[in-house]
Amino acid sequence: MTFRLHHVQYGRSFRVLWLYEEIGEAVLGPLEIVEHRIGSKEMRESDLGRVSPAVRIPALEMDGLELAESGAIVQHLCETFAPALDRPVGHAERPAFLQWIHFAETQASLVENLNLQMVFLRPPAKPSPVVIKLTVARLRQAVAGMEARLDAGYLLPGGFSGADVMMGFNLFAIPYFVDLASFPKVRAYKALVEKRAAHRRACAREGAQRFYAQDFYPVPEA
Repeated sequence: MTFRLHHVQYGRSFRVLWLYEEIGEAVLGPLEIVEHRIGSKEMRESDLGRVSPAVRIPALEMDGLELAESGAIVQHLCETFAPALDRPVGHAERPAFLQWIHFAETQASLVENLNLQMVFLRPPAKPSPVVIKLTVARLRQAVAGMEARLDAGYLLPGGFSGADVMMGFNLFAIPYFVDLASFPKVRAYKALVEKRAAHRRACAREGAQRFYAQDFYPVPEA
């Protein structure tokens, strides 16, 4: 089996990279990473659009299968190759499993908006303080929603699952915009997943992040 992942360092495709490490090369075959430069013409000019309708990462090519969207990829890989990480139809945790997978994208879309405003805009364009303030407030509320629902372990009572993998990108990116000091359960959950050997291997593949120029991005003054 071949496993070809279109990837941007510590982007949404980190979810797929981490899941690959969880499942393993023995099951999925050797990993080929096609690294793209976000914000450049390279993504549009590459063959990424053949796999991803939106010309976005992640996109996966695997023995003739072409699949985009991180939630779809994570769910497919869990269902097909990692039943212990899945919650199939009829499982008591199935509704919560699906809700967390899609909640992860709700958070990620807010992070993406902040990335565009705070990281990608270049002079003479200027970020909108009002839009940023509202988006940070929405992201903080989404973190508070996690805080209210987390216990001492993973997202689901039955243990680690693909839903936790979906949070990989979020847990990396959110602290650049939301101070987690007042969210002890989220901090503990972040530490728990980062202890996983597969997560550490995925981070080792990524290396030091090259995206954010500072440790925290405060809301700019109007």
